[in-house]
Amino acid sequence: MDRLSLGAAALREINPRLVYAASSGYGSSGPYRDFPAMDLAVQAMAGVIGITGFPDGPPVKAGPAICDFMAGVHLYGAITTALLHRERTGQGSVMEVSMMEAIYPTLASNLGTHSAGDRSTKRTGNRHGGMGLAPYNVYPTSDGYVAIITSNEKHWDAVILALDLKDLADQQIFVSREKRSKHMDVLDAAITAKTMEHTQESLVNRLRAASVPCAPVQELDDVINDPHLRARGSLKDIEHPIYGNIVVPESPLRFADMPNPEYRPSVELGHDTKEILMEMLGLHPDEAVTLTAELQSERA
Repeated sequence: MDRLSLGAAALREINPRLVYAASSGYGSSGPYRDFPAMDLAVQAMAGVIGITGFPDGPPVKAGPAICDFMAGVHLYGAITTALLHRERTGQGSVMEVSMMEAIYPTLASNLGTHSAGDRSTKRTGNRHGGMGLAPYNVYPTSDGYVAIITSNEKHWDAVILALDLKDLADQQIFVSREKRSKHMDVLDAAITAKTMEHTQESLVNRLRAASVPCAPVQELDDVINDPHLRARGSLKDIEHPIYGNIVVPESPLRFADMPNPEYRPSVELGHDTKEILMEMLGLHPDEAVTLTAELQSERA
């Protein structure tokens, strides 16, 4: 942006109240600042890929583009904070969020084990990243999979009730969270034997009736047609001018006294550049046209 005279310093000379936000893979300083970065690369560099997968398999990436989105969410938070600061002080701000720094805190469970002295990299599959909770896994049923999570004794007692596992509750190796974690192979085998007796739906119903934190493992088609997301208006069908009928997400931000803005289908890159330059920078239409052409040339 500096090469185009659109860097923070140049723009804030024009408008000192400007809130200028930027995001990149590794930030504007440090030894990685010039490294090319996209979500996959940052997942690799930040340790996400190193801890994802099963112990006897290769490292794998996280399914969603988590580094891209975590950086965006943090940048949103930074922008809203800066806008509040400007409202109170009249001063603008310059801020940045790097993808690597935004994703690092999500490794907290894994880093806890590492900080405790275990320096080896462990891929834990669907188990807890710090291997400190059990049951905590994805268990098979006769027709699918169900995630079951316990983090305290109340959850454990509920699992015992829902799956009729009284014999496990009486065993000394399962009497505490710490002991269950140390014997999770034996525990998971016993739970799997029970979950396989049920369909996915019947198992989830039993677990939820006992207040066990759980969920069916849904495929993408299940999620796109999820009745909860549909009922809340989080997913909607629109007629896109280019792609036809598609399903799009609504904003997850919900304000009690403010309706969500009307959804507008996406436009081609650069569609509103001239208008934005005129509105935000106060450029003359001729200047905006010239700068728009330069930006399009840069993208090409």
